[in-house]
Amino acid sequence: MSVFKVASRYAKSLIDLSKEHNNLDEVKADMEDVIAVIKSNTELQAVLNNPIIKTEKKLAILKALFQDKVKPEILDFFSIMVNKGRAEIVYPTAVEFIREYNEVKGIVHAVVTSAAPLSETSLSALKQEIANQINATVQLTNKVDKSLIGGFVVKVGDRQIDASILGKLNKLERHFENQGV
Repeated sequence: MSVFKVASRYAKSLIDLSKEHNNLDEVKADMEDVIAVIKSNTELQAVLNNPIIKTEKKLAILKALFQDKVKPEILDFFSIMVNKGRAEIVYPTAVEFIREYNEVKGIVHAVVTSAAPLSETSLSALKQEIANQINATVQLTNKVDKSLIGGFVVKVGDRQIDASILGKLNKLERHFENQGV
């Protein structure tokens, strides 16, 4: 079974457990902290992924890092995963938990790439427009790519709207190529 499927099943279980305990938002915040810690620590990633390192050692490291920093049920959940030989998917499970949380809450992540940073007013207006179009809550991230020359590209899920000057120039170039010019 793929890492994604296994991580997705564990994440779904933690979502269900959190709903049952009525603390889904708190667990989500803790999982974001877990993601940040693991993502920024390559040594921790190596330890979790190494099958030679004993289960007890992995559990002790996770406990030392997250004890009193995350809800006890998250540590218990990680203990179950590690004891089942699934330490290598702690991080993918945390990432998948956030994705599934967003799905449960109707939150969609969108990225707007522009030639220059957008103002807060522009970002807010764009966020509201996207939210109205897809009827969901939108988390909008602004990335800068000077090669766009001007305009912007918006990605929401698997959809993309290219309103950049570079995109229009490329479209024009393809048109001329198809015309044999």
